[in-house]
Amino acid sequence: MTILVTGARGAVATELISLLRRRDLLVRPASSSPGEPATVRCDLTDPSTFPAALEGVDSVFLYAEPSHIDAFVNEAVTAGVEHIVLLSSSAVLAPEAEANPLAKTHADVEHALASAPVRSTLLRPGAFAGNALAWSWPVKSGAPVSLPYPGSYSDPIHEADLAETAAAVLADPALGGRAYTLTGPESLTCAEQIDILGRATGRHIAFRTVTREEWKAETAGYLSEPIADALLDWQRSNDGVPTETTADVEWLIGRPGRTFATWAQEHAAAFTP
Repeated sequence: MTILVTGARGAVATELISLLRRRDLLVRPASSSPGEPATVRCDLTDPSTFPAALEGVDSVFLYAEPSHIDAFVNEAVTAGVEHIVLLSSSAVLAPEAEANPLAKTHADVEHALASAPVRSTLLRPGAFAGNALAWSWPVKSGAPVSLPYPGSYSDPIHEADLAETAAAVLADPALGGRAYTLTGPESLTCAEQIDILGRATGRHIAFRTVTREEWKAETAGYLSEPIADALLDWQRSNDGVPTETTADVEWLIGRPGRTFATWAQEHAAAFTP
């Protein structure tokens, strides 16, 4: 069995490739900008790269890129792909997801897979633990972290646990063909995550509460206004409302997921001057 892993340079895919190889499965890493000879070029925004990447492939680990998803699915079917595992998002489960630019990207890909004659598995994580890296610059510089909603809850999931869930469904066909809502093992506020990072680094990390407009001004260099508004709306909806966690991660990998404190300890150097 040959498994194509798209986005091979990403945190989840990098760990997934290692896990699959440890199971003695044949992996074909793929990236839009291959950095190693063993990595094939598969740019999900460029359909001309699909045929060579998919040739002889049985299963695919796919990142959600909707721009040419129909072409990708058609080429996968032509190549004889039997199983596609999509890294989607639990945002697709929210009311009016189609109007949310964060959710719509994933929903469009899910819809394309649902109508295709190929078995698909949907992995729907909530917040990634790695999202906390956005706070690393102010922490390292000694500035307070700007939080528009300090009491907003999320369920940060460790990227390594996401990789393990993907490896499980790719290696065992009996687990595929359905959707999984993946969460971290605990629901934490932004302020609680800051406190955990402080303990992991051995430093006090301050935060300040800012308005929506102040936060959008700070993030304008790397977040478009629609995305920033969607993130703010999501945080507002979870302000003071603990996130409901699921048992899907534990069921797939046979143990509870890693805590945010574990992630913080592993990445403490990123927050240290």
